[in-house]
Amino acid sequence: MNGRREGLGRTALITGASSGIGEALAEVFAARGFDLVLTARRAERLIALGHRLEQAHGIHARAIPADLARPKTAGHILDVLERDQVTIDVLVNNAGYGMSELYHDASWEAHRDFLQVMMIAPCEMTHRLLPGMQSRGYGRILNVASVVGFFPSMASPTLYGAVKAMLIGFSEALHAEQKGTGVHVTVLCPGLTTTEFHDVNGTRPRVGRLPKFLWLSAKQVAEDGARAVMQGDPMCIPGTLYKVLIPLLRFIPRRLAAGQSARSRTIGRRKSQR
Repeated sequence: MNGRREGLGRTALITGASSGIGEALAEVFAARGFDLVLTARRAERLIALGHRLEQAHGIHARAIPADLARPKTAGHILDVLERDQVTIDVLVNNAGYGMSELYHDASWEAHRDFLQVMMIAPCEMTHRLLPGMQSRGYGRILNVASVVGFFPSMASPTLYGAVKAMLIGFSEALHAEQKGTGVHVTVLCPGLTTTEFHDVNGTRPRVGRLPKFLWLSAKQVAEDGARAVMQGDPMCIPGTLYKVLIPLLRFIPRRLAAGQSARSRTIGRRKSQR
């Protein structure tokens, strides 16, 4: 099926849907005819997005404001949907954020919440929804990772690249497990994308100096990701530049990359202290 026909009578659950790539993915799936369940922390923006997509695409959108950093939130969302007999046919694990501090400078509570949002919640939602998708012979799971997950070591927050690498490996393994079941699992690995991400985590002054040709639009990332999961592709790397760049990373010695990461981080700290 193509276009709007694919989504008729089906529902997509999208986390982190209030802005950026999540908002763009909500737009793409609404345009394909899917009803939506949207969740994020910012209630007003989430509700406004739902109303806009309902009017633009003639679908039904339900907003569930929630904070996935709380351990029981993911389960609660799915319990509510099960109680209301809402069947989820597409799961988009997009919620996420970055931390700008070095590992030892942030509290353990901050790291714990980060892992809950970025790793545990996607795994829990996938585990809960997968059996129903298998029994119906139809399911789409799109996990939003990052090209950072391919880097041997980079000057970025310590857990971010590690979590994205885990999400890539998890998605690839699950894709292999689900062959022949009617469930497609795809990991979306965008590069630099024009969203609020870097404004929120305080890295805009640093990344804002990077060349424009490195940046992707949230719309392009969302369209490529949705197309990939519908086709059953195991991975989607948007943008020609990144498609060429990522395979080359395997030729970079890990020790060299780690050394460059340490130097970059040291330089960054010195500049911030001036």
